[in-house]
Order: sequence, then C-alpha cells, then structure tokens
Amino acid sequence: MLKSLSISNYALIEKLEITFPDGLIIITGETGAGKSILLGAISLLLGAKANKEILKESNKNCVVEALFTIEKTSETEALFNENLMEPATELLIRRVISTTGRSRSFVNDQPVNNKFLKEIGQKIIDIHAQHENLLIGRSNFRLEVLDSYAKNQELKESYKVAYNRQRDLEKRKKELEEQLAKEEQDFDYNSFRYKQLEEANLVSGELEEIEEEHKILSNTQEIQATLYEIVQILNPNETSLVQTLKEVESLFSKISSSIAITSSMAQRVDSCRIELKELERETVELAESTISDPARTSLLEERLSTIYELFNRYKVNSVEELISIKEEYSSKLHLTNSVKDQIKKTEKELLTSYSNLTQKAKLLTDSRVKASASFSKEMTQKIRELEMPFAQFSVQINEQEQYEVNGKESIEFLFSANKEIAPREISKVASGGELSRIMLCLKAIMARGAQMPTLIFDEIDSGISGSIAHKMGLLIGELSNNMQLFAITHLPQIASKGECHLLVYKEEGRKGSAVSKIKKLETQERTMEIARMLSGSQLTSASIKNAKEFLSN
Repeated sequence: MLKSLSISNYALIEKLEITFPDGLIIITGETGAGKSILLGAISLLLGAKANKEILKESNKNCVVEALFTIEKTSETEALFNENLMEPATELLIRRVISTTGRSRSFVNDQPVNNKFLKEIGQKIIDIHAQHENLLIGRSNFRLEVLDSYAKNQELKESYKVAYNRQRDLEKRKKELEEQLAKEEQDFDYNSFRYKQLEEANLVSGELEEIEEEHKILSNTQEIQATLYEIVQILNPNETSLVQTLKEVESLFSKISSSIAITSSMAQRVDSCRIELKELERETVELAESTISDPARTSLLEERLSTIYELFNRYKVNSVEELISIKEEYSSKLHLTNSVKDQIKKTEKELLTSYSNLTQKAKLLTDSRVKASASFSKEMTQKIRELEMPFAQFSVQINEQEQYEVNGKESIEFLFSANKEIAPREISKVASGGELSRIMLCLKAIMARGAQMPTLIFDEIDSGISGSIAHKMGLLIGELSNNMQLFAITHLPQIASKGECHLLVYKEEGRKGSAVSKIKKLETQERTMEIARMLSGSQLTSASIKNAKEFLSN
C-alpha cells in the first residue's frame, strides 16, 4: 500500500508531500492541472526511464520518494535475497535524478538498480493508464488475466522452468552442431597433420644428440688421426711423459727430508702423473672407438632431413614445438569426438525435457480450460451490471503448433453487446466506452487474483457517462474494500464514491511560472469540486444540489 509520497523539482511540481489512507482515493482536477505528472513521478519509483527534461529547475536535482507497505511472501523474500537486501514489510523507495539526467535509486537507503525497482514494483502497485485499453487486443495480456483468475502462478512458473530448460537445450544442441560442422570441415586436414607428426616419432632433445653424432661420423678420419697424434705427443721418442713424471716425483721425495716443501711438490707431480695417465688412456679408447659407419651416417642424415622438413613445413625451430603442435591436433581430433558425444547426450536430455514440458503445458492448459467457463460467466455478469444487459463474453482457447513462453495456446476474448449477434474478437467489435467497462471488470478480477495491495485507475471511465458511470463507481468502490485504490477521474458519479478526495490544481509559483499542487478536500470543498465537474467553471445552485445528492448517496 502507498502510505506517503514526496516530490520535488519534477515537471510542474516544485515540492509536494502527501499521505494516503486505505480504501478508495479519488483524484480530480482540470485538464492540464498535473494529474498525469503525479503518475509520472510514481512511475519513476517503479523503474521508469528518467532524463533531465523532467527537471522543473535545470540546476537542481529531482527527488521522488514514497513509503510503501508490502506483504511478506516467499516471492518478495526471494527477490530481496537475490539483491542481497534484508526483507522488509515497509519500503522507503527514493529516486534521485541529477542535473545531467543520470539517476540513482534507493530502497530503505540501500542503492538498487532499475531492474529491482521494476520487479518489486510489480508486487506493490499496478497503474492502469488510459492507453492500456489496447492491451485487451494482446494474447499475452488475455492469458495473464485468465491465469490470474485461475490462480495459475505456480503452474506458470513450473511451466516456464520446463520451457526455459527446453530452449536452453535446443540452443546448446544447435551450438554443438555448428561447432561440429566447422570441426568436421577441418577433420581430414587435422587428421593428416596429426598422423604425419605421430609417425615422425619425435622425441624431445633428440635433434641435438643426432647433430652431435652426425658431426662425429662425418669427420671420423680426421678425429681419429688427431687423437693418435695426441697419444704420440704424450710419448715422444718412445719415452712416456707419465714415466718421466714418475722420475720427477722420486727426485722431489729424495730431498724432502732436507727441504720440507718438496714433499708437497712431489705429491703435486704425482697428481699430474695420474691425471695424465688417465687422459692418455681415454684418448686411446676414443681413437679406437671412432670408426666410420656409412650406414649409421645415412640413417642420421635421413632423420635430420625429416626433422628439418617438418621445421620448414610448420614454421618452427625446435622438436619441442613440433610435439606441441602434434598435441594440439590430437586435442582437436579428440574434441570433435567429444562434441559428437555431447550432441548425443543433449539429444537424450531433450527427449526427457520435452516430455516434462509436455506434461507441464498440459497441466496449465487443463487449468485454463477449466477456469475459462466460470471466468466467462463472471465477466458476463459484471459487464451486464454496467448497463449492457445483453452482453455476452467468452474465452476461446486456441492450441498452437509450437510451445511458447506462456504455454501452448493463445487466448481470444469474444464479445457481443447484443443478444442477436454472436460474440466476435473483442478488440474488433467493442466501442471505446464498452472497452473501458470491460477493462474495469478485467482489472477487478486480476487485482483480486494477484492480491495487489494498490491499484491506480487513470481515467478508466473514458468514453462513459450517466448511470453507467455511477455503476462503474460502485464497482470501483466495491473493489476498494479489499485494496487501496486510486481513481483519477473526470466524472462526478465516480468522484463522489471515495471517502478521500484529492484535488490537483495549478497556481503561480515563486518565479511566476505555473506549479502543480495537490490537497485533500474537506466536505464543503468536495461539494464544490463535484459541482464544478457537473456544470463547469460556472457553479449553479442546481449543480451544488446535485453534488450534495451524489455525496449523500
């Protein structure tokens, strides 16, 4: 329920603060006084788009703030939890529009986005604007009305979960099939490249080893001759340098008793002798093992040719890079098979999902079919009470070929104001005044089903007058027994029904420009306002008398 509203620097409003009671609240005022401005300000709190054009004074911020009460339900709690907010039964909603046109929104002083405002707004208030009579021509709106009457909320949510699951799986399958088609175009190419690299039996580090061995085998004669030359140098004139060093060691040891340092010098010579002896042995072994092997050389050259050719083909410089490329091709081939497996899995999931969707859709359809008869009967009765005694209203449910987000059927409202004429599609046969009455009946049923705490009718009485207006006022009054209801009207028959009557009017502001204001009318003021609505600007004793009669009734 809307408890209070505060507006500053919005359109024609400089500053406005007002509180609201329960029940029916009538809002009247001359054309252009600012009634639509009031609705526009409330719409901002429900997430409507804002821009700097709404600022009355361009150098000041616009601030709209309202206090709502809201019933604590599982849906509202889930909504608060999703937005990391503490659930509450009182909501102080504030929207600030800066001089640049940017806006900030707060709920209970916590920043929120417009998406949250729109979602929470759907739980606390419904605004029926003048143009919304056109909604009756839309299948989704008609479904919404019937579902509200049938209390199909849980069935609809359950169906939508199944529908979204089916859509997600269909989208997933399509994406996988597109991915597979692309990969299969490259499959032969990837397979050839992988096989080529796999057959090469590449080993990390092998190139360096092969090149080293190939260098040796390519120069065996020169290497062997050089090694034997080294051995010869170590044994000049058939005298071993090793033996010579042995004799030097003995001489140092001989005089070590006289010169102590020669003992260590003898040890150093012995170390050189041992190292030289080992070096000579290794040189001989290396020379003997270095032999020419044309077959091995040819094999190595072939291997090098294979590797260098792969380097050139794949534009790389190492065996490790080739191995990495091979693994990439392996992954691509594996991925292609994996995608095929995923498609098969998704197809199985689609069968299960479709079966579930069919079941949920049938439950929703059955509930709609069951409710349509009593809904049609109730609507016919309500419409006839609004001075259409021969009106006929019925619901036609048409099955569709495809499942849609709201089910597998479309809804048509059929209407006829005359008993001799068969009902036809409502938007094609109902006049403006008839549509206003029908929409009032629909909104009454929807508000009851949705348990909406606050409903605003913006001139839902358009196109009607006289006794019809009186009966519409009675219906609006009856509806307000269970909810807070605002009725913006130009008709005295309706304006006389509410206990709270607010007047929107214009007057000259501080800077000479027109400003919109609102005030609660007391008994005498209300009589004069209804008299004005009856006779225009020139009040007459007859219009005042009629106004008093309207109010007394």
